[in-house]
Amino acid sequence: MAGGSSREIERVWLLRSVPEIPAGARVERWEIEQGYLAPLAESEAELAQLGFPEGRLRRIVTPSGDERFVHTVKRGSGIVREETEREITRAEFERSWPRTEGRRLSKVRLRVREAGFVWELDRFHDLVRNGAPLAMLEVELSDASQEVALPAWLAPHVEREISNDARYRNAALATHGVPADHA
Repeated sequence: MAGGSSREIERVWLLRSVPEIPAGARVERWEIEQGYLAPLAESEAELAQLGFPEGRLRRIVTPSGDERFVHTVKRGSGIVREETEREITRAEFERSWPRTEGRRLSKVRLRVREAGFVWELDRFHDLVRNGAPLAMLEVELSDASQEVALPAWLAPHVEREISNDARYRNAALATHGVPADHA
C-alpha cells in the first residue's frame, strides 16, 4: 500500500457463507481491526493538530505476525472512488485510535489470487447476519468497465452484488451495523 491518492475501482458482493478455499489456491490471511475517525475539532488549526482529522485507521496483522498501520480517506460512491492512503506508525495509530470509539469493526480477510485477480473474502467478527458472521467478497479492477467472472468455487456463495449499496460500506457497518432489513 503506497502512500498517495489514487482511484479505487472495486466491486463488492454479499455472501451467504464463506466458501471453502480450493486446495492449492494462493491464499493469504489477514486479521484486520479498523475504526473510523470523527472530527472532534471546531477549526482547521485544531484539525491539523489531531494529525488525522478524518478517514479510517487500520491495523493489519499479516500471516508472518507483522503488524502494519494505515490511515485511509475515501471519497465518492459507487465502484469508482478516490482513495488516499498512507502507512503510519504504531504510535500514530494508538494516539488516534480512541477517536474511533463506537465506529470500529474487525474481520478476517482471505486474499485469494486467481484468474488475474485478488479476491478478498471478509468475515466480520462482530457483525451477524442470519445467525452467522457477515461475509462479503470484493475485487479491485483496473477499469470500471472491466468484465469480471466469479470463480466457480465462489459463485454459489454469492447472494447479490452490493457495490452501489452504501449501507454495506465498512464505514456504515462500523457506525450502524448490518442493515436492519438484512440482519
